[in-house]
Amino acid sequence: MLSRSAPVFYGDLRSHERVPLPFSAFIGFCKQRLQNTDGVCGPCGVNNELERNGMAESESYNESFPYDDAHQQIYLAQVPIMNIENEEHGQLEALRDDIQTPIFLEEKVLSSINLWMNNAEARSSTHYDPHHNLLCLVAGCKRVVLWPPSATPTLYPMAIYGEASNHSSVALENPNFSIYPRAKCLMEYSQKVILHAGDALFIPEGWFHQVDSDEMTIAVNFWWRSNIMSSMLEHMDSYYLRRILRRLTDREMDEALRKDSSPEMLKTKMNMCELLDKREGDNSTDNQNQTCEELDLNGTQEQRNTLHELEPFSIQALHELVSLVHDSVNVADHVEPGQSTSTADSTASVKVEYKKTMTTDSFSLEDDPVAKILWTLDSCTLQSVFLAMARNFPRTLEALILHLLSPVGAEVLTRKFDEIDRRTTEDDRNKFYKVFYGAFDDQFAAMDAILNGKESFALQAFRNVLDKFVGFDLGGPTRGLR
Repeated sequence: MLSRSAPVFYGDLRSHERVPLPFSAFIGFCKQRLQNTDGVCGPCGVNNELERNGMAESESYNESFPYDDAHQQIYLAQVPIMNIENEEHGQLEALRDDIQTPIFLEEKVLSSINLWMNNAEARSSTHYDPHHNLLCLVAGCKRVVLWPPSATPTLYPMAIYGEASNHSSVALENPNFSIYPRAKCLMEYSQKVILHAGDALFIPEGWFHQVDSDEMTIAVNFWWRSNIMSSMLEHMDSYYLRRILRRLTDREMDEALRKDSSPEMLKTKMNMCELLDKREGDNSTDNQNQTCEELDLNGTQEQRNTLHELEPFSIQALHELVSLVHDSVNVADHVEPGQSTSTADSTASVKVEYKKTMTTDSFSLEDDPVAKILWTLDSCTLQSVFLAMARNFPRTLEALILHLLSPVGAEVLTRKFDEIDRRTTEDDRNKFYKVFYGAFDDQFAAMDAILNGKESFALQAFRNVLDKFVGFDLGGPTRGLR
């Protein structure tokens, strides 16, 4: 391998080229380097090993290699000693008899045995292998940094369809954190190992690793398929793919909501509680009446009495939701001739003109006040709030669900519905949903709005999964779930 960025060797084919080089010529480069060190013996006895190789100093290895000034850019990387998938290309097959297979690998079906050798210091780019790997050091020193597969998002793997799909996109030297922001914390998930001659390191399949090698370092590695990969039948690949993508998408949604449930969210909830405690301390009927009048100036006395049954926390949440709807829309009541202007919202025909600044495309709790309120309420309180809205302000509830519910809001809402389902009996559930959906002129439109929003949130999570784990940008919104 001839690298254009030596001593760093990147796996991307655009960063290096394969060049024909007799093994004896490379050994000659190594001997020349050792001689240039004024006779100092190479690390871990490499000088003696090369002398025993039997190569005469007078041998003209330079004639075998046209890149006279690029000796330090050459790295013997993954040169096969044995390869069951391509036996005819065992370039160093003559060394096979000199390699003793470790006892615990004797019952394994080896995929390949490879030689790794460098005469100058070298750094390999971060990558993973599709096999279990036993790295054995013959001479020199290697420093290995390991990352588990779970750290993949911080390493930005190259696109799955590319020729270097098992390599990280993050440069070893001067990484661009403006392009790869998650890489700022990649070392938090790493483990470091130093290998000397005689040491061996097991690297499980799928584990990312980056290796720094001292000058004159020689290593041999063994690759073999894991039991899991050996047991996976190809006709099940599509099923496994869908199951894994679904599981990663579900986890991405959970992490997005957990990430947005920050101290700021808790602070919001505490502020609401403080307001309610203050309101509850007044405990006056006049204040409660004022609250109800703020919720809907056209409300009837019967509706006010229903609202008075709510806990202070529920009243505050209801007030916040109604205010958000009213702030986002212009409501004009079309009153039939002879109809009182105090007719309740539930009996009025409402014309709604929506502002352009609504957050119906939001994927982040922090950016969405409606979703934030829904998230801070427990399922019992939210059920009470929705029942009050459905009975007293059905058009406001309709506007909230049909026009103000963002993707993250829909996801939060359905999760709250799931909590309600687990907490209540079947009869109580049916009664609740009958009242809730009964507030809509078109119940199916409400269900579609919630479902479409929920699926939009999942789609953004899926996009993030492709970006983090597959290295593919599907496009679309980039807010909230990143």
